[in-house]
Amino acid sequence: MAVIQMDRGVRRLEPWKIAVIVVSVIVGLALIIGLITFLLCHDQDRYYDASFLITNVDYNPQYERQTTDEFRNLSEDIETMISEVFRGSFLSKRYLRSHVVSLNPDPLGVLASVVLVFKFPSADSEAATWGQVNRVLLRRLKAISTNLNIDQSTITLTELNKEKGDNLLNNCCGIRRQTSSFTGVERITGGQHAREAEWPWQASIQLDGTHRCGASIISNTWLVTAAHCFRGVRDPRRWTASFGILLRPPKQKKFVRRIIVHERYGDLVVDHEYDVAVVELATPIEFTSDVHSVCLPEASHVFPDNSSCFVTGWGALENDGNSVNQLRQAEVRIISTEICNRRQVYGGAITAGMLCAGYLEGQVDACQGDSGGPLVHANSRGIWYLVGIVSWGDECGKPNKPGVYTRVTYYRNWIHSKTGI
Repeated sequence: MAVIQMDRGVRRLEPWKIAVIVVSVIVGLALIIGLITFLLCHDQDRYYDASFLITNVDYNPQYERQTTDEFRNLSEDIETMISEVFRGSFLSKRYLRSHVVSLNPDPLGVLASVVLVFKFPSADSEAATWGQVNRVLLRRLKAISTNLNIDQSTITLTELNKEKGDNLLNNCCGIRRQTSSFTGVERITGGQHAREAEWPWQASIQLDGTHRCGASIISNTWLVTAAHCFRGVRDPRRWTASFGILLRPPKQKKFVRRIIVHERYGDLVVDHEYDVAVVELATPIEFTSDVHSVCLPEASHVFPDNSSCFVTGWGALENDGNSVNQLRQAEVRIISTEICNRRQVYGGAITAGMLCAGYLEGQVDACQGDSGGPLVHANSRGIWYLVGIVSWGDECGKPNKPGVYTRVTYYRNWIHSKTGI
């Protein structure tokens, strides 16, 4: 008689397999919960364009250029007003900044366009956050006391996508999205690294692929640097420019179309005079938060003695040393020409087209490889201006031998004549 073997049911799993399954489920749930939490709680920048008519200010043609004192003064009043609007509201912790991007003529006054930046949870809908910003703007502009008369009927608020908002800000000169953590007076040759987007106008100009000098971005096709960088080699085909805090790999790299050295450079035996040149790029730079232009001051602008400035570059860590790969920075102060021309300092060698910056005790200075790079100063709006171009000095960081820079205001009209900027 046949014997039928009955199925004993599902085979029991071994304990270690059960443990693996349980752990996998727990990890998977944790990842899902973490992702949901991130999406709900993660903050993201939101951009808005606010425009309104100011009726008690007459339009001034100087408002056409962002670097004029007239543009700066009115923009500062507007940004202070906007800051008061949101800092005093329930959105105070969400509000990041405002920046005037244009002042346009209107028959009744001045039409201002301002980019507003907030940080909202990514889960918040665009309609809800726009509504909050719009309500606060309309309500509090009526309530606060300001010396600007705003026509309430002209106020419009438009949400911008990140690309549009970034483009508007990146095309404004002198904006630095990253706040510096730099403190103290460590020398550029000694050890303070720059962070991403901290000095976005810094450029490297390179001869046959090797870093030769620093430079500053003044438009998407023009750089300004020192004339002595091109001593002996002015063929643009041998030069390139790179951008970003690292020489290798750079954020962007461009070929050079044209090099214009000041016509009078080299007239004298000592060739520190007229130490300025502009470089035209073969193709435009793509402006980003990491790479964009510094503001050029007006020729009439005065940077007071003892003003705090920053100098940046990839120069040597010591006299006659080699360049470094990551951009460095140092804080220096403008030293009066009178002091710098003292016998024990530079003995009368500092002319009207030069400017001294550093400390008479030494230690803080630019060095070889920093030549042509920027010396910059932030105005009251936090907008950065090009004060000087690293030019020359007696070694690096020696007492009574501060850095000497080409004074940009002195050559401002020459720069405009060559670049149109």
